[in-house]
Amino acid sequence: MRRTAVPAALLIVAVGLAAGCGSGGGAARKTDSARGPIKVWLSNNKEEVTWGKAMVAAWNNQHADQQVTAEEIPAGKTSEEVIGAAISAGNAPCLIFNTAPAAVPQFQKQGGLVALDSFPGGADYIKQRTGQTADQYRSPDGKYYQLPWKSNPVMIFYNKEIFTKAGLDPENPPLATYDQFLAAARRIKSSGAATAAIYPAPTSEFFQSWFDFYPLFAAETGGKQLVSGGKAQFDTAEGQRVAQFWKTVYDEGLAPKEKYNGDSFGEGKSAMAIVGPWAIAAYGDKIKWGAVPVPTSTGKPAGEIKTFSDAKNVAMYSACGNRATAWDVLKFATSKEQDGALLQATGQMPLRAGLVATYPDYFAKNPAYKGFADQAARTVEVPNVPNSIEVWQTFRDAYTGSVIFGKNPAPDALKQSAEKIDKLVGQP
Repeated sequence: MRRTAVPAALLIVAVGLAAGCGSGGGAARKTDSARGPIKVWLSNNKEEVTWGKAMVAAWNNQHADQQVTAEEIPAGKTSEEVIGAAISAGNAPCLIFNTAPAAVPQFQKQGGLVALDSFPGGADYIKQRTGQTADQYRSPDGKYYQLPWKSNPVMIFYNKEIFTKAGLDPENPPLATYDQFLAAARRIKSSGAATAAIYPAPTSEFFQSWFDFYPLFAAETGGKQLVSGGKAQFDTAEGQRVAQFWKTVYDEGLAPKEKYNGDSFGEGKSAMAIVGPWAIAAYGDKIKWGAVPVPTSTGKPAGEIKTFSDAKNVAMYSACGNRATAWDVLKFATSKEQDGALLQATGQMPLRAGLVATYPDYFAKNPAYKGFADQAARTVEVPNVPNSIEVWQTFRDAYTGSVIFGKNPAPDALKQSAEKIDKLVGQP
């Protein structure tokens, strides 16, 4: 599921302080051939913990001399803060099955990560398992410091009962183009069918742009990242169209500008939400819902639309001594069998090529997930660039100030933030 909102400044300060104490020197002396017991961290998501414990038990039953101990990530303001501190202290576990792609550049800068390319066939394993999206997870030096693990590709969830009440077709909703989406949103609001047509978080945490601007930007541009080739990509005609779409939503009161302390979609306050496949289990039979791709200005066919991946990955940390075992465990945990177990337990999409064809029985029995599985093949990740978190915070500050609260024109805000981001990406 989506993470709890945490002020970005806390993460930036915590991880930044940890970076100042980086310790990669001792890690470089570790060998990649040592075997023996290792420790791994799992997220505190209940379903993932259940999967993780079963995966570890299966490994341990076959490897008496290379036992794995699994723990949930220790409590902290953010998991990124906890991981950054563990890197600095030199006591990070071998593997963490909850590594945020946005934090990888900082962890790498700390000297906290092991390049998976260093293992025989490492890069090939990642590319073969992940497919064409694997390149998005390379670091600027061309190496993989994370294994693409699972994604929650975001789509538009809508409440069929609210759409019916507003006089909109609940089975084939008119949401493909910006004009259609806005017309439907106005109908929802004017009819009183719901308080809000859609209710993205209007707050300033860096990651909130992943659930409003970024999915639509990915769709509108055919898959561009926020930054590419060392330059911001959003100060363009496509970026302006996306910003103007959201500005219209806020200017017309179709989305509130106040934070909602609760689940606006789950409580029926909002007719739509931008969510990943986790929402299927979360809302279950409580809401009659439908799912469609995010809109584009021209209404691209669904099979061409790309969206934000909302991925969490696995990384190996440099404090690990028994790295050969860790690499074997990593491959075991991301095998076809274990990916299938993860899919079954969590409904999250393994970042595996040919997902639907690989698990036909699962999707036949769980057809609600098939749309998300199809979308999982067309995802866009956050850019792997220096100062990644600060890049996103810079963008978010400009976006909220202009698009949501109208403090300055959106074109000016995008231009100014792009200039700042170009400088941030150019810093070591």
